[in-house]
Amino acid sequence: MACSKYEYVKRFETTTSLLPNTFIVVRIDGHSFHRFTSAHGFVKPNDPRALHLMNYAAQKCMEEIQDIVIAYGQSDEFSFVLRREASLYKRREAKIVSTICSLFTSNYVFYWARFFGGGSAEEKVADDAGVEGTTDWVDNTNQGPVELKYPPSFDARAVCYPTTENLRDYLSWRQADCHINNLYNTSFWALVQDKENPRSEREAQDLLKDTDSAAKNELLFKQYGINYNKLPELFKKGSVLYRRPTIVKEISSRDGREVTRTRYPVVVEHRDIIGTSFWEENPHILNVK
Repeated sequence: MACSKYEYVKRFETTTSLLPNTFIVVRIDGHSFHRFTSAHGFVKPNDPRALHLMNYAAQKCMEEIQDIVIAYGQSDEFSFVLRREASLYKRREAKIVSTICSLFTSNYVFYWARFFGGGSAEEKVADDAGVEGTTDWVDNTNQGPVELKYPPSFDARAVCYPTTENLRDYLSWRQADCHINNLYNTSFWALVQDKENPRSEREAQDLLKDTDSAAKNELLFKQYGINYNKLPELFKKGSVLYRRPTIVKEISSRDGREVTRTRYPVVVEHRDIIGTSFWEENPHILNVK
């Protein structure tokens, strides 16, 4: 930047550095997504196209920012966890938050047509090396192509968690929220979309008011034949993205010989992260010895 008499204005800038030796979580949320989903005709209560697009945008963020060790997404939100030792942008909060949020948003827009462009049942939507569980996804919603009518927006915030226990509790909170919201939304839209006796959204809200999980499960099964436990794990548990150590054989560019290397491709799973099994199987994620 060239020096000039106006350069003094830089002294008005302020920066906030995130606490060192803590896990940084950047959570992004869709801004005014109720209006956005309505305008673009999202399938209710869950649109697989939208969820897989979210996953793909998150994958691209993880590929770009290596300090992200795990990400968890559900509905219109995604949480990105940066490793405790991360020094990205010298841990400047505004820089980290704005970069991840804008990177996610730009990828969401850039790959929109890949997931909402329609196509045959045989078409591979994510045809380049990408997220496991997304690369072989096809549009089976029987919906035609959906043009992006206006650009979506996301907001974001950063929170620091000092211990692995705190971080795991945060991720457990988000996954528990996924289950609670999905059970409610599945029940709500079953009532609204009832072919014989459709309820208004207000009536559905009143019917579900103060009902517990057991009552919602009973309503779904007895009135609509829906066994909630058999719904896709994607809907019930959300999506976990992490780097899985994978042994691969490659040809050395130096001498042309076959060599064995460990790579860390980003994969997606829809599984429980509240219990201990996932973490015991993947201690490398949080660098737990």
